[in-house]
Amino acid sequence: MDKVVHFEIPFKKHDRASKFYSGLFGWKMNPVPEMDYTIVHTVEVDSNNMPKESGAINGGLTKSDKKTKSPVLVIDVPSIDAYVEKIKKAGGKIVQKKMAVGDMGYYAKFKDSEGNILGIWENIKK
Repeated sequence: MDKVVHFEIPFKKHDRASKFYSGLFGWKMNPVPEMDYTIVHTVEVDSNNMPKESGAINGGLTKSDKKTKSPVLVIDVPSIDAYVEKIKKAGGKIVQKKMAVGDMGYYAKFKDSEGNILGIWENIKK
């Protein structure tokens, strides 16, 4: 079973969104300015930036765009390429092609049968 491993919350004004979520929930913000992105820690992480609590996930704040106007759940899959084909066969549509995220993994976004945007993630095997 593939599991939800990450979330992304779009923002129009970074400082406002960052202040809102850190103030409301105590989440820690780690800005990545060159990507216009902020990593969000909802729980304490280990030395590999992975949640210390079983079942917990972290996420990010991302700039709002035409495609992404509401939060996105990101699902871990063994192969993005294989899932792109599965998504298309199931009636979904790829809205953001596979892209590398540093040396961590690959990411893509798709629209499901109901018009929702979700993400898929593939870890780079080390």
